[in-house]
Amino acid sequence: MGKELVRKPHAVCIPYPCQSHISAMLKLAKLLHHKGFHITYVHTEYNYNRLLKTRGSDSVKGSPDFNFETIPDGLPPAENDDVTQDVFQLCMSTAKNCHAPFLELLNKLNKKAEAAGDGSSPPVTCIISDAFMSFTLQAAEELGIPNVQSWTLSAFATMCFIHVPHFKERGYVPLKDASYFTNGYMDQSVDWIPGIKSIKLKHVPTVTWTTDPNDPFLAYLLDLMPRTCKGSATIINTFDALEHDVLKQFPTLVDQVYSIGPVHTHAKVVQYGDKDNKVESIKSNLWKEDDGCIEWLNSKEKGSVAYVNFGSITIMTKDQLVEFAWGLANSMQNFLWIIRPDLVPEGAVLPPEFIKATKGRGMLANWCNQELVLNHPSVSVFLTHCGWNSVIESLAGGVPMICWPFFADQQTNSLCVCDYWGVGVEIDSNVDRVALEKVVREMMEGDKGKELKKKALEWKDKADEAVRPGVGSSYTNLNNLIQDVLLKPKHKSYV
Repeated sequence: MGKELVRKPHAVCIPYPCQSHISAMLKLAKLLHHKGFHITYVHTEYNYNRLLKTRGSDSVKGSPDFNFETIPDGLPPAENDDVTQDVFQLCMSTAKNCHAPFLELLNKLNKKAEAAGDGSSPPVTCIISDAFMSFTLQAAEELGIPNVQSWTLSAFATMCFIHVPHFKERGYVPLKDASYFTNGYMDQSVDWIPGIKSIKLKHVPTVTWTTDPNDPFLAYLLDLMPRTCKGSATIINTFDALEHDVLKQFPTLVDQVYSIGPVHTHAKVVQYGDKDNKVESIKSNLWKEDDGCIEWLNSKEKGSVAYVNFGSITIMTKDQLVEFAWGLANSMQNFLWIIRPDLVPEGAVLPPEFIKATKGRGMLANWCNQELVLNHPSVSVFLTHCGWNSVIESLAGGVPMICWPFFADQQTNSLCVCDYWGVGVEIDSNVDRVALEKVVREMMEGDKGKELKKKALEWKDKADEAVRPGVGSSYTNLNNLIQDVLLKPKHKSYV
């Protein structure tokens, strides 16, 4: 008798199609690949083409057991094919249009496996989907395989999002009118979210801030949130020591929850032994990185640089750009400032006087490798929009933050950074050059900055401990997820 064919488990990983979610899911896919999974990573056609344009065809070649596929996002062609799409329209379009092409892709992969017959292309055994791509639940049910919902938010923000329907039921949403933003109403606290003793409405994700009773995105979330709790399990990119109180409440809402972060350091720890591994070199940035950033940082003294990056979605006005510019210039500190081409919709143009005043101590770039920057010894503080990837990368790098939250979960993250974890200060949304100059100086040179740096380094140690092989909580949780869920198909109803 011949040997029985041994097939690898095959995970199909599909992120929500914007930069931060793509990056986090790619790290998770690499982790699973290292653990022995065959991986199919699914981009939207729009982002796949952006990768080809930015990084070339090699960026999506993958390897025999790490492949890329695409599905359409359902949106009409964009006038500019190199910008982040409208996140609200994208959410609603994928929910409405992506189930059929995704199921078609799964069936194609299974037919390929059947035709191969040699284990080189195994049938799909599980789906790892971003929680905002929950159309995958129906596809998983039709195939009778596990579907794990992955949140690229903090546990704190995830808990808030899951309770958006409760804000509606209790009458907090929608707001009666625009005066509620200025009459003190947003300073009201709620104390009924599990694991969160109290939170002001102004710190709850901004999806609850609408005054429109027919807000289509609110309607989308009211439908989505209950379904996100019905997957086979839930993954959160955080670690137990950081969010213990919230994490311990999740079992009341979902079957199984696994905190496996920081995913980016977790991937480095367990995966990067084989320097010839093609999968290791796969990158996900949709903008071309400026390698000169690291070279420039190398020329600066330890702890002498303020790093400024507002992520892939935040936008600002020309006036806000100028206030940030002069606040940085007048602080007299070194700074690395990432200015995306679409950071200011009308065009990010800085005054010539600013360029002249900061020559030699300021570097401007369109994009960079943020992980490398935040782990560079020259970087002292991070001026950030407080997207979750940025926050957890900053914590893992031991870098304190100046917070300028924009929307979504960023106000929630800023609250945690400043009040719960003690590693940052928040500046007013109406940025002022004088106030910014003062806070940058204090964070770079003052006692407050030293205090926050000490705390940030403590969190870095705890983040490192969480992913330590054999003993770390996140390391153990990932192994448990694989054994308890991903390798045990569950024929259950998801919807």
